[in-house]
Amino acid sequence: MQNVSIQMVEAMKKRDDVEIETIILRTSWRYIGLKTFFFLFKLLWRIPKAVKRFNPDVVLFSSMVTAGVLPFMIRKPKVPYVTINHGQDVTLPFFIYQWYLPTVFKNLQGVISVSEATRQASIKRGMKPAIGVALPNGFDAGAMRELPEKEEARSILEKKFNLDLSSARLLLTVGRQVKRKGHQWFIEEVLDKIESDVIYMIIGDGPEHDSINLAREASSLKQKIIITGKQPEEILNAAYAGADLFVMPNIPVKGDMEGFGIVLLEANRAGVPAVASDLEGIKDVIVQGVNGYRVPAGDAGMFAAKVDQVLNSELKNLSKKAEDFVKKTFNWDAVVDKYLAFLKSLN
Repeated sequence: MQNVSIQMVEAMKKRDDVEIETIILRTSWRYIGLKTFFFLFKLLWRIPKAVKRFNPDVVLFSSMVTAGVLPFMIRKPKVPYVTINHGQDVTLPFFIYQWYLPTVFKNLQGVISVSEATRQASIKRGMKPAIGVALPNGFDAGAMRELPEKEEARSILEKKFNLDLSSARLLLTVGRQVKRKGHQWFIEEVLDKIESDVIYMIIGDGPEHDSINLAREASSLKQKIIITGKQPEEILNAAYAGADLFVMPNIPVKGDMEGFGIVLLEANRAGVPAVASDLEGIKDVIVQGVNGYRVPAGDAGMFAAKVDQVLNSELKNLSKKAEDFVKKTFNWDAVVDKYLAFLKSLN
């Protein structure tokens, strides 16, 4: 959420029709919980002070977490308050947090949800439908310059992880290793059904890391499964550039959801189409046959068949369409236009 917010701010700063004053927490992950608490506490007087000095048309929060200070602001300046919400900041499964969310929504005049699924989750938690709109995240087009060429990228990956990619197709998954991402399900239920010669690479870390490793060890294809952990930007860019197909095998998990799926955009911008579960915010990102395919969640046979179909007959054409589509539809300049149109409608 922090990275997306910073990218959005930078895109807005480029506009001649926008003046923006920011209050942003820029910090490392060390002691992030404590730092966030004090940042939120200080917002109680920093926001009124900034509103008095800057006289804005709207106050835009980057998430439900930061918008959570609104009910505690005793003297709120009279200006529309709007938040962006991303999915997990709406569905976070803590009783007190869920009990408090309706109060936050009552203090907002506008809500930008990054997907229709997130918007519906907000409505279930007390948001009035009339104040909410579903608008996508964007991606940093400047990152395109950081991607190596495909052959160079695959060479980097071969050396880094001792791989042979001369004949195998590279399937890539990037993301936090939590249950809803479906890494374990994909290894146990899908991978052995794929007929193509593939190597499956998982980048990221999280609470399900040990379970995913155990699934790999139990698999007859464990030599084809590369679990890298968290990687520096150089290796992540090489993975995106060197991959043939991005897979996002999410599964339904009560109390959790995929708000949008920014990694899908990151893959597409590298010319890598996706096969993903037809769930939640993923629905707002993948257009069938344009930048990938959505398949019914939990249907292992169909997931494997779609992977084979793309690799064997559609890869070149779909890769080009995916890259063109994401550049046109999800670059921050296009997305910011939509954000600003909604914000102006509140005045």
